[in-house]
Amino acid sequence: MDIQWFPGHMRETKELLIKAVAKADVVMEILDARIPVSSSNPLLDTICKNTLRLKILNKNDLADPETTQLWLDHFNQTTATTAIALTGTQSNETWRAADLCLTKVTKGKARRVRVMVVGIPNTGKSTIINTLAGKKVARTGNVPAITRQQQRTELKNAVDIYDTPGILWPVMDEKEQTYRLAAMGAISDIAIDYTEIACFTGALLMETYPDLVSRRYRLSPPLPREGIALLEAIAAKRGCLRKQGAVDYQKAAEIFIRELRAGKIGRISLETPEINFPSTTAHPLETLENI
Repeated sequence: MDIQWFPGHMRETKELLIKAVAKADVVMEILDARIPVSSSNPLLDTICKNTLRLKILNKNDLADPETTQLWLDHFNQTTATTAIALTGTQSNETWRAADLCLTKVTKGKARRVRVMVVGIPNTGKSTIINTLAGKKVARTGNVPAITRQQQRTELKNAVDIYDTPGILWPVMDEKEQTYRLAAMGAISDIAIDYTEIACFTGALLMETYPDLVSRRYRLSPPLPREGIALLEAIAAKRGCLRKQGAVDYQKAAEIFIRELRAGKIGRISLETPEINFPSTTAHPLETLENI
């Protein structure tokens, strides 16, 4: 399933990012801790290569803690970029990230540090900024592309933090990466097929987290292994049946994806450094350069 989802405002955002990053002291890249590779935008590697970067693995409370630690070890050992994990609604954790930015920059006492917050849609950029500000200064929502223009917020620790619109790359032609993004809500729901996404993600979770899934949906042995079989089991448990007992796959898929995103199934991660990190070299950077 190839998805081409690059609205006009995202083209404008690329130009905005190029100009803004040139003036930033630190780029704070917000990733979804459950999919650190798929939620990283290769465009940033081309426009932030000369700027200090801090990787934030956000939504840490929804991710598998053991896998998140593997990711932190990986990023901090193999790159010059510092990586930390946090939950964007937790003030003490977000302030740790803001204070870390100060330690990365050498500046005069009179100058404030300029931190640019970047990331793909729905990774929690605006939530983090609202938490730091102690009030709602940036729009948030459980849909991608809420932020449409750059917003500046002054923090009390001599940091000016800038929120920018979330931006995806123009063509996502790696099927599994696209599925993971869609499952976590980074792609607009109008661009995805819930049943297809749920089948992929369901099969993956039955391989990696069978106990969590079976507990959530009260499944009995033998457990389903295929995604379509899992949807049928969920439909039976949640009453997603049509006349004459036909399975309403769409309804069952929507329930599964909605509960997955909300963390109701449990703390899960869809990527691990050993398996998924090599895919970061497969993004179409040449295509991005021509946009």
